[in-house]
Amino acid sequence: MAVSRPAVVFASGQLLTDEVWAPQVAALSADYDLRMSDHGRDDTIAGMAARLLEGAPPRFHLAAHAMGGFTAFEVMRQAPQRVISLVLIATLAPNDGPAQTERRQGYIRLVEDGRFDEVVEERIPILVHPARREDGPLLAVVRRMARETGAPRFLCQQRAIMSRADSRPSLAAIAVPTLLIRGAQDGITTEAHQAEILAGVAGSRLVVVEDCGHLPTLEKPLTTNRLLSDWLAPA
Repeated sequence: MAVSRPAVVFASGQLLTDEVWAPQVAALSADYDLRMSDHGRDDTIAGMAARLLEGAPPRFHLAAHAMGGFTAFEVMRQAPQRVISLVLIATLAPNDGPAQTERRQGYIRLVEDGRFDEVVEERIPILVHPARREDGPLLAVVRRMARETGAPRFLCQQRAIMSRADSRPSLAAIAVPTLLIRGAQDGITTEAHQAEILAGVAGSRLVVVEDCGHLPTLEKPLTTNRLLSDWLAPA
């Protein structure tokens, strides 16, 4: 009788595709049933979470990056009993404040004016470690994922992020093992964001990846692979 492999569902961030997890898929696919959530057809985080749950097996590990972390928090509100463990990479729990909302509305205006490429180029410097901002192969992947996402999906993602719930009040209800991963030079999340999650989720732990920005899965793939392999191994 064939032994079923543990399932891992990946939830990605905005302007990113399944390719953001390519190094992890290569490292883990022999031992795990890997699934990718669809984050391109809904304009609410609740809708993204419901779609993730619809396509996921009954029980699964959830690895979420950036906006995918917002989806993960919603999954933990909608169906916490289905999640075995949680990995939150480069994400944060609060909803947007006025400054963040205004920035996103500016992105929307640019995209509606046909200037989607400008939005992509403006975001690149905050996505990667400063030393990688001239890394041609890495930036080619980032631009390719943005191009494959496209303007209409990006607009849906922006609206979903802008309307998301503040997840801080529900952190204490997360009762599964939880690992946080953050690049030390992440230009989007902060140490304070990680401290909020650590304080809110009992037993959670944080690993800071040195010399890394907002994209640990691509910037430091071997480190991320090891962290995920070690985390999932006891399961």
